[in-house]
Amino acid sequence: MVFTDSLETDFTKIAEMGQADDWIRQEFNVAVSEGRGEYGKAFRVENVFTTTESSHDTGLTLRVGAGVVDNAISAAELDTARLDMYHGSFRAGMKIPQVKGTCAAFFWYFNDTQEIDIEFLTREFEPDKQIYPVHLVIQPKETGTGGMHQQVHLDFDPTAAFHEYRIDYLPGRVVFYADSRPLAAMEGDGVPQVGGHLILQHWSNGDPQWSGGPPEEDALLAVRYVQAYFNSSLPDGGRSKSAARRCVVQETISHV
Repeated sequence: MVFTDSLETDFTKIAEMGQADDWIRQEFNVAVSEGRGEYGKAFRVENVFTTTESSHDTGLTLRVGAGVVDNAISAAELDTARLDMYHGSFRAGMKIPQVKGTCAAFFWYFNDTQEIDIEFLTREFEPDKQIYPVHLVIQPKETGTGGMHQQVHLDFDPTAAFHEYRIDYLPGRVVFYADSRPLAAMEGDGVPQVGGHLILQHWSNGDPQWSGGPPEEDALLAVRYVQAYFNSSLPDGGRSKSAARRCVVQETISHV
């Protein structure tokens, strides 16, 4: 495919996340009754920060706080400002925390039934056995089409260094990668057919079947960069329309 638009963010060069126009830090609460965990989730702006604001890993940090406050666990989310990412290749350079009891995620999102996820459950990591699973998910659609989920074991320790995780969202097909190596491919009617946005998320709600937790100490997800190459879903959005015109002109010239 040809992608006409791009968004490239090097978080190591951003002094303060409030100045990053392409990204929006999120603040909202998820009640216990709205989730499947033992606790609620409290997403807070102050849990999303860069290294110029802390002494932690190079780049962006998304923090999950230790313990429980007011029956909720403190969490972090960062979203792209653009909501029109329709088919594309989306990459993030991330270092996953070692602390048990969180879910670290990079995903493309339109709504809860059109979503493509890469998720790490740190409670599942077994360093002594070199077991490091990653969950690759396409959420089910409202039409009744079932979702798709594969658990893949990485051949490296995702907590020891930065690695690139990638989602290629194509017409009727999604391919997941780690360090440019394919992990899994999914296809069919369950693949989204709309434009959406990218989300970096780090959370815990005490669900023993998923995130586990709460973590016993602050857990820090580090992100050095996000690179997105995509087409716009807007009729007049992005560069798709002008690119189509150039293709027509070029084809006309080639036949003269």
